[in-house]
Amino acid sequence: MTEHQIKFYQTGTFTVGNRLLNPNQRSGQSNIERFNSLNSGHRACQGCGEALGARYTVDAALRATEGRLIAANATGCLEVFSTPYPETSWQLPWFHSLFGNTAAVGTGMAAVCRVKAKKNGTPLVRVLAQGGDGGTTDIGFGCLSGMFERNDDVLYVCYDNEGYMNTGVQRSSATPPAVRTATTQILGSHPGNAFGQGKDVPLIAMAHGIPYVATATIADLRDLERKVTKAMSFHGARYIHVLVPCPLGWGAYSGDTIKLARLAHETGLFPVFEAEYGEITNVTKIRELKPVQEYMKLQKRYAHLFGSKADQTAFDRIRGIAERNIKRFGLLGEEQPEIIPPAVQADERADRI
Repeated sequence: MTEHQIKFYQTGTFTVGNRLLNPNQRSGQSNIERFNSLNSGHRACQGCGEALGARYTVDAALRATEGRLIAANATGCLEVFSTPYPETSWQLPWFHSLFGNTAAVGTGMAAVCRVKAKKNGTPLVRVLAQGGDGGTTDIGFGCLSGMFERNDDVLYVCYDNEGYMNTGVQRSSATPPAVRTATTQILGSHPGNAFGQGKDVPLIAMAHGIPYVATATIADLRDLERKVTKAMSFHGARYIHVLVPCPLGWGAYSGDTIKLARLAHETGLFPVFEAEYGEITNVTKIRELKPVQEYMKLQKRYAHLFGSKADQTAFDRIRGIAERNIKRFGLLGEEQPEIIPPAVQADERADRI
């Protein structure tokens, strides 16, 4: 997928902006040329960010591989709402793995595809592994790290809705600080999820020196499609971390899903970037910095921080996280990102495939 520079007034919409683009560059929700990999009939909640992110991710991967793609899917919201037995909304070969072994299952599938392609002289079928933040950053973290270390030829995509939404909105290691969940109640002097816990899996993936790592949000679907397409041009382990707001778990209006994803980036709380072989290669700059309160006030999971008993200390610490991200990733201005782990040469990684 080629990039096309458009003027600033064309962004933020797929209606007015589309009319200013050439027909072959316009975005379309549905047309006969799309694979429509996640078809109608699934049972996602209204405004589900994960359903939107998964549909565009898998469609882009199918397009990049000319349809030669199979998927492994962890237990979680995406699996539950798309495949209620005996039904399925998937329009590609799709395998349901356990909650925590999706990366390992994807590794096995990639090995079989490689052997079959070599034996039969047929084009290589590529593998997409996908899961939520619970199955990725918590339960499946060991298998994921092993996949990275071995440099297995799998694209792993994490759809991050910042909690275990399918089982009752419990905390995961991707849940932000101060957030109320079923397991981080609004009790004590600093209610909600504790500060200083959790994992930044994109940075951990970079530390493995794998060929490609990226973050994305569903507020910019073209960026997501481009990154998936680029990821499929690499061989070896690849990782994309996609922010997908959950109206139910976040306590937000279903119509605000895209707005929340955009604000997460514009406040600096969710940096959007790309990295190759451990080094950041591209950062999506913040065009207009927004205050973190503008993002938080749209979500009931932060409601205890507002009103007469507002926790100013928590606000200051959350603002500090955003400011640190802005500095570390160079989200404003022309400064270079500070996070550049030791790089691993591309040819060294290629030898392991």
